[in-house]
Amino acid sequence: MESNENINFPSIKDRDEQVDIDLDILNETIEYIRPAVQADGGDIKLASVDNGIVNIEMLGACVGCPLSIATLKSGIERILKEKVPGVEEVIAS
Repeated sequence: MESNENINFPSIKDRDEQVDIDLDILNETIEYIRPAVQADGGDIKLASVDNGIVNIEMLGACVGCPLSIATLKSGIERILKEKVPGVEEVIAS
């Protein structure tokens, strides 16, 4: 896997309101997150993007895990909102 150190993520203060989500940056950021989720036996997959809402499919050990919502909100959503302009919320399908 390639290092993501060369990805230039905008800081929160650099963002404009109602920004269209760049799917390349979104997918790169999901790939950055995946190894941590996979280390616990789970996985994540982008299901859809609509008006700033990113829908993530939780897979593997994440399915039915009571901690998956905490992982989604305090981990995945926090990172995606920080790194991907236009992400307002992350939900799981």
